Amino acid sequence: MKTYIISRARALGEHIAATGDTVRGAGEKFGVSKSTVHKDVTERLRAIDSQLYERVHDILELNLNERHLRGGNATREKYKNKNKSNL
Repeated sequence: MKTYIISRARALGEHIAATGDTVRGAGEKFGVSKSTVHKDVTERLRAIDSQLYERVHDILELNLNERHLRGGNATREKYKNKNKSNL
């Protein structure tokens, strides 16, 4: 594995572990796609640093379980703001 991929995977893992950020959020911050982030932190990070992988895996599981709640809140806010602007 190339060294820049190893360092990117480690940096993404440390960022997610420190902030609890989502895969999309980390991708935006680092300028890579969510697919790249997901592959780095689920497959590559396991081989690079297993302890960091475990911490990131727990956060990704939490994000997955909260996904439907975040989507509902985003939709609620969207229409709340839309109704305010129409008044």
